Amino acid sequence: IIHIETNNKYEIKNSLGQKIYFVTEDNNCCTRNTCGAHRPFTMRILDLMGQEVVTLERPLRCGYCCCPCCLQEIKIYAPPGTPIGYVIQTKHPYVPKFTIQNENKKDMLRIIGPFFACKCCGDVDFEIKSLNEENVIGKISKKWTGFVREACTDYSDFDIQFPLDLDVKMKAVMLGACFLIDFMFFENNSFPRILGSFLKARLC
Repeated sequence: IIHIETNNKYEIKNSLGQKIYFVTEDNNCCTRNTCGAHRPFTMRILDLMGQEVVTLERPLRCGYCCCPCCLQEIKIYAPPGTPIGYVIQTKHPYVPKFTIQNENKKDMLRIIGPFFACKCCGDVDFEIKSLNEENVIGKISKKWTGFVREACTDYSDFDIQFPLDLDVKMKAVMLGACFLIDFMFFENNSFPRILGSFLKARLC
């Protein structure tokens, strides 16, 4: 209501709805309120015992410039300090597109979103595809949670689907991709700002 950003908190649940992890954002007040949804952050994924099992780091990238160095990315570490993968925004003129890389920065998968990633009255799906983009193997979906929540809060509900036999490291990287997508397209809760994020993401 007062437009003051606080550190985000999340719960991660399995397919049965059971809580399996908690996620906390590690950031300072100045960065949050100066950079908004473009802010760099460290996300710490904790198990039910409070032990950090995965660390996500997003470096600062300007969201307003039209140059390759401004493409968004997030780094995934598990256990903390050991890199296991990267999610890199891929330059594209009109759709959100990301490349999933392993710990050696080898391209493994793609994530491709819709032309207009707006959370208006329906789910928004980002498809997880094979490297050649011919086969869909899963998706990251922003779920519609109702007009009041969507219009007045930063509450987000995501569903991630991937094959059971997907490498466990890639599953963790998909979590990182989900957080990056959330910040790039859904962290701002007013329609003009969502549209602005949509346009800026494509300019980059």
